[in-house]
Amino acid sequence: MTGIWAAALMPFTEDLAIDEDGFRENVRHWTEDLGIEGIFVSGKQGEFFSMSVEERKRSFELAVEACRGRGRTIMSCSDQNLDVVLDLARHAEQVGADYIVVHAPVLHFATERDETVLGYYRTIAEHVDIGIALWSHPDSGYLMSPELCNRLADLETVVAIKYSVPRDLYAELTDLAADRIQVSTASEVEWLDNVLDLDWRLYLCSSPPFLLQTAADRRMHEYTQAAFEGRVDEARAISASLEPVREALRTTRPPEKPHAHQKYWQELLGQVGGRVRSPLLELTDDEKRVTREAFDQCGLRL
Repeated sequence: MTGIWAAALMPFTEDLAIDEDGFRENVRHWTEDLGIEGIFVSGKQGEFFSMSVEERKRSFELAVEACRGRGRTIMSCSDQNLDVVLDLARHAEQVGADYIVVHAPVLHFATERDETVLGYYRTIAEHVDIGIALWSHPDSGYLMSPELCNRLADLETVVAIKYSVPRDLYAELTDLAADRIQVSTASEVEWLDNVLDLDWRLYLCSSPPFLLQTAADRRMHEYTQAAFEGRVDEARAISASLEPVREALRTTRPPEKPHAHQKYWQELLGQVGGRVRSPLLELTDDEKRVTREAFDQCGLRL
């Protein structure tokens, strides 16, 4: 489980159905044209919170089909209901997914948090036979400590963690557990330093791998390969050259509209973006204009 993995946005049609053909084409482009090695399916970027359980299962099936022979998959089975988590995890296993990822649960009235979370993941590991990635993010209302994550790394089928925390925490966990699990975070701007300073080999994962790149301009892939091969100065130069693209994405994204903004950016790239589902908000025409102008000037080669 190495290389660049991307968190898929789920395209929806005008009537808000899953755009199955659009999703297939996006996955083909990401894996074949961009060299992305794995796809993270139906996470927060994929709007799992607006999808039914059956739709989430269908997204797993589509991803396995689209990635076959091209790349690998990790299916987000996060839910507050443990029965739903297990149902999704079993389905992911049955349809041929490579891994699952499960978000740390929101806890209510918890006084023994570490023991509660340890028991939660242990239960999942006991009920399915598939590699599991942990996921800790402030959305849970807390962050799993490096010490807790280190204990979880002892579970036989826990293979990785998407650790959306400050750098000092994920660096500490890397020191503690890198002999047993892959530690990663979703920040592309920190990725190169983490490869060079922490010897990371997995980017797990967010949308920049398919928003910062085109078939003719694979600079994230290029600086990653240069870093993996020890060509440090070259890697830093290539990464620095992407700063105008990062800036265009960052400065034009309206507050509370990350999904709609990224989908519109996809469309500017020639990918399938589509609509967002409620409660997410769509871009206004003026927001699209500002984004398009920045896109045209950011220097991505199409």
